[in-house]
Amino acid sequence: MVAHVSTVAFQGVDVVDVDVQVQMGAGLPAFTIVGLPDKAVGESKERVRAALNALGLALPPKRITVNLAPADLAKEGSHFDLPIALGLLSAMDVLPDDTLARYTALGELSLDGALAPVAGVLPAAIDASARDRGLICPAAQGGEAAWAGELDILAAPDVLALVNHFKGTQMLSQPVARARHERAPAAPDLRDIKGQETAKRALEIAAAGGHNLLMSGPPGAGKSMLAARLPGILPPLSAAEALEVSMIHSLSNTLPEGGLMTARPFRDPHHSASLAALVGGGTRARPGEVSLAHRGVLFLDELPEFSRQALESLRQPIESGRAVVSRANHHVAYPARFQLVAAMNPCRCGHLDDPALACSRAPRCATDYQARLSGPLLDRIDLHVDVPAVSAADLALPVPAEGSAEVAARVSAVRELQRRRYAGPVEGQAILTNAEADGEMLDSVAAPDADGKALLTEAAEKLKLSARGWHRVLRVARTIADLDAGDADAPVRRVHVAEALSYRRVAPGH
Repeated sequence: MVAHVSTVAFQGVDVVDVDVQVQMGAGLPAFTIVGLPDKAVGESKERVRAALNALGLALPPKRITVNLAPADLAKEGSHFDLPIALGLLSAMDVLPDDTLARYTALGELSLDGALAPVAGVLPAAIDASARDRGLICPAAQGGEAAWAGELDILAAPDVLALVNHFKGTQMLSQPVARARHERAPAAPDLRDIKGQETAKRALEIAAAGGHNLLMSGPPGAGKSMLAARLPGILPPLSAAEALEVSMIHSLSNTLPEGGLMTARPFRDPHHSASLAALVGGGTRARPGEVSLAHRGVLFLDELPEFSRQALESLRQPIESGRAVVSRANHHVAYPARFQLVAAMNPCRCGHLDDPALACSRAPRCATDYQARLSGPLLDRIDLHVDVPAVSAADLALPVPAEGSAEVAARVSAVRELQRRRYAGPVEGQAILTNAEADGEMLDSVAAPDADGKALLTEAAEKLKLSARGWHRVLRVARTIADLDAGDADAPVRRVHVAEALSYRRVAPGH
C-alpha cells in the first residue's frame, strides 16, 4: 500500500503540486527519499524520525521509500517535513489516508514534533483554495493562510495536535486573517526638512506617478532624509496589490507576524549588495531586492558605489517589471514593478562645487566617479534633481507649514485619478500609474497640446533625447498635469512639458 499526501513546490511565484508517496515494504531497514530532493529535503528524514519518536512512535523495521512526484522537478526547502511525516503516519495506519487526501500540507518539523514556520504559506493556500482543498500549516502562519479565502485551514502547533484533531479528541480552530501594519506612528515627516523645495517637488511628482528619481548633491544636503520620507506620502496598497506583494514576501519568509502587508515596501540595500542580492538568484533562486520592493520603493544610496554588474542588472527589471533568474536547467521569474529612488554625490569627495572643500583632483574626479553609471541606466530614470547644500539661512527658517500629510493627500488623489484612467487590463497587464503607460495608451493620455509638442520636439533635438527619454518626459508631464489640474481629462500643456524637461539629465556638452 502507498500513502499519498499533497504538498507544493515553488518555481518563482508559481506553485507546483507535489504528490508525496510513502511505501513501507519488506527488506532491510532503510529510509530513502527520492524525487530530486535537495540537502534540506534529504535531511528531513532525521527530523521526521525524531518528531515521531517524540510522539512515542518508532518507525517499523521495514524498507521505507518516499517518492516526491513529479520526480523530474527539483524539490527545495524544509516544508516537505510535515507531508512526509503525515505520509508515514498514514502508512502506519495512525491517520486515515482518505482524510489527508483533502489537504495540502507544508511545514518544518522540530525534533520535539513542533511545527516551525516555512516560506510560501500564502501562495500554497491560494493554490489549495483553487484546487478545492484544505491546508495544513504551522500555527504561527494560520493568519497568513486565511487571506487565501474560504478554505479549511488546520494551523497546528505540533504533530500531536494534528493527530488528535484527526482522531477527534482535539479540535483545531479556524485561524483568522489579520493585517500586518508596518508603518510606525511617528514616521519621518517632510516638515523636518528645511529648504530643498525643488527636491520636495520632485519627490511629490515621483510619488504621484510612480517615477524613478535620482538625487545628486554634496554630503549632508538631505538626500537620504528625502528618500526616507517617501513612504510617508505614498498611498497604502490596494487589496489586490497587498495580496501580490505578500505572496513574494511569503516566499522569502519575511512575514513574521503571519499577516498581510498593507504598507508599500521600502527596501534600501547596502552598496556592497551583489547581483544575486539585488535581482535574485542563489542556489535556490530566491527573490532579490527588486522583487521584495515590488509595488514599493527601492532606495539605492551612494549609487555609483554599487558594482557595475549589479547596476546594469537593474535595466531589464525597470523596463519589464519582472526579474528573470536563469539557471542551466530552469529559470524562474519574479514580479519587480518597483520605483527606483537613488542618491549620489557629484564626485568621490562630494564637494565638487565648493573650491574650499573639493579635492585636488576636481573636476577630473567627478568625471571618473559619474562614469560608473552607464547612459542606458541613467536614461531609465525619469527625474534627475540636484540637491544643493542647505545654507545657514535655510536652517534658521521656521518649521515648514506643509508636511507629509498634505502632500500625501494630493498624491493619493492623483493615484486614484490614474486608477480610474487606466481601469481594465491593457494587453493582459494592469496599468496603475503614469510611469507604466506605454505605446498607444501613452499617446492617447499624454499627448501635449501644440505648444507643448513644439517645445518637446525642439528640446529633443537640442538635448539629443532618445526615444525612451521622449516617452519618459511625456509620462512625467502627464503626472505634473494631474497634480496641477486634478482632472483625468486635463490636457498636457507647454508648462507641464517644460517642467518635465527640467528634470531630464543633460548630457555633457549640451
